[in-house]
Amino acid sequence: MSEVIYYVALPFVFSDDGMAAGEPAECLSANAAVMRAEALSRKLGHARAVAFSRTGDPSSGDFRDAKLIRKFARCPRARAPRRCAAPRSCCRG
Repeated sequence: MSEVIYYVALPFVFSDDGMAAGEPAECLSANAAVMRAEALSRKLGHARAVAFSRTGDPSSGDFRDAKLIRKFARCPRARAPRRCAAPRSCCRG
């Protein structure tokens, strides 16, 4: 069978131990995964979210490592969540 690309938005939620991965959302495209990850990062109780892709063959179960597309995080100095733009800021995702 041929290779397929999966696009995923994955939130990270606050937990008693710090953070834990939330429920992943499969998306139709890289752009959709980015938009979904940004929305998930803004939800109450979510600390951050990432959009990534994964390429592989579902029939054999052979998949390459995930490739990060974009990451989003809440800035601890801001009251509202935002996309971290500064690569070396306090809110580096």
